[in-house]
Amino acid sequence: MIVYVDTSFLVAAYVVDAQSLAVANLLASHPHLCLTPFHCSEAANAIYRQVFTGRLSLPGAKTAWQSFEADTAAGVWQTVDFPTLAWDVCIGLALRFSATIGVRTLDSLHVACALELKADRFWTFDERQARLAEAVGLDTKA
Repeated sequence: MIVYVDTSFLVAAYVVDAQSLAVANLLASHPHLCLTPFHCSEAANAIYRQVFTGRLSLPGAKTAWQSFEADTAAGVWQTVDFPTLAWDVCIGLALRFSATIGVRTLDSLHVACALELKADRFWTFDERQARLAEAVGLDTKA
């Protein structure tokens, strides 16, 4: 089973929040979890942005990032190339769903990547993103 996770899921694995326990339980099931360079760039920003918002200290952010890098090197996340056609799919999703669901570009891009990578499931804690994923036939149930 291929599972695509968005940044809200990914970061909750490294920065303690209300979803962290759920993420830990899901990670224990060891599905194939895709990780693209897009995930890495968003994760770096999301983790270090926690310093700006006062939720993490700089050493805490560094520790979280190092844990993410260690897990990536250990194969917890299955690194894959960014699917080039996801850009076109993202545009199509915007034309079909942005006016009704209100998703943002990065949300549409995650869903587009999941579609292009032939994911079986899409895990997110973002309601609008989950609605978009479900609208295009992705299973969002854990």
